Amino acid sequence: MRYLGIDYGSKNIGLALSDEDGTMGFPHGVLGNDARLLDELTGLIERENVKVIVIGDSRNYQGGENAIMEAAHGLADTLHQATKLPVVFEPEMLTTQEARRDFEGVHQRKTGHMDASAAALILTSYLSHTTK
Repeated sequence: MRYLGIDYGSKNIGLALSDEDGTMGFPHGVLGNDARLLDELTGLIERENVKVIVIGDSRNYQGGENAIMEAAHGLADTLHQATKLPVVFEPEMLTTQEARRDFEGVHQRKTGHMDASAAALILTSYLSHTTK
């Protein structure tokens, strides 16, 4: 079963896809957070035969939702309505910072694919405790 991981941001949306067995997430790409987002996501979901969508659950240091989560929940609701697929949230504390550290000085950092790497970290974290 294939999973889609999403690192939601106000400007960019990082994407990751699992392998066919649903054991690990891999960076897939970055989409702009604009009017085409839903069409691009639903097209990807259909092309890749995604069965579950995993969105990073972004929290502040006190454990409460941060400002971006209201919009992320809106995307989750919209994706669920459009695809009828389950949408789950996975804690993502510091995944962007971890992706930045992992790719320090690498071409991926310069081209903005750090968001896709963060999505892969989120997805792999989810898969590590749900698909055993």
